[in-house]
Amino acid sequence: MITVVEIIKSIIFGIVEGITEWLPVSSTGHLIILDELLKLNVGSGDFNEHFIEMFNVVIQLGAILAVLVAFFHKLNPFSHKKTTAQKKSTWSMWLKVLVASVPAAIVGLFVDKLLEESTGKDIDGWLYNSIVVAAALIVYGVLFIVIERQNKNKTPKMNEIDDVSYKTAFIIGVFQMLAIIPGTSRSGSTILGSMLMGVSRTVAAEFSFFMAIPAMAGASLLKLLGFFQFVTESSAVIPLNAWLVLSYGLITAFAVSMVAIKFLMSFVKKHSFKFFGWYRIALGAAVLIYFVIR
Repeated sequence: MITVVEIIKSIIFGIVEGITEWLPVSSTGHLIILDELLKLNVGSGDFNEHFIEMFNVVIQLGAILAVLVAFFHKLNPFSHKKTTAQKKSTWSMWLKVLVASVPAAIVGLFVDKLLEESTGKDIDGWLYNSIVVAAALIVYGVLFIVIERQNKNKTPKMNEIDDVSYKTAFIIGVFQMLAIIPGTSRSGSTILGSMLMGVSRTVAAEFSFFMAIPAMAGASLLKLLGFFQFVTESSAVIPLNAWLVLSYGLITAFAVSMVAIKFLMSFVKKHSFKFFGWYRIALGAAVLIYFVIR
């Protein structure tokens, strides 16, 4: 019975992850509240805490798989349906994604580790709290509204990924690096950065999806390695219940992400991001109120 209850919880987490990972509303902001309401229980003590920390990151792999499936043709440089020029363009796009991934990789692999070694806490340890999450939600919500108003009568300079230069890709990557602050939203940061550089909403959303592949895969791998290191050092046994919970979370995140990606691509063709800005402000206020009165 416990397994069934925890699987249901994991499915709910997967739904929230699948929706909020791609919409610029911060999956962290939503998961931090959900974790308070539906805390997973697959073991005891430190094992459960380490599992939850790993679970909240690794279910992103399901979301990544959705991007690969949804944009398989566009992402595949080996497609026999593409001309030589199109294949070259696809390779160029992947190189731009890698260039854009450099800033976040530096922070994730080196700065985070140095901070932990020197202070005893990594970036999450210092910043993962309700005040930071709420502030990031509200600040970026305001930015979305302001930038959309400024861009209302402007024509985007870049309407295809081919128009995005390597320099622009790197600058967008710097914005992605800022998403290490909980509540910021990786997609929110990259979309905002793209729009500030003159990229159209549609291309900003697409490029944000593609940038997520190495960023989220890398973050998931690091969390998995950290979790297995804990298991090895503590001689803990991973129960079947934990594997089932993780599997259902991954599968659900994939299925829901397929819908969320299709929705966002359709939405940005007809609407601005102001709605998400107001939503972020409301959610940020809700996070503050919840943690003040609880």
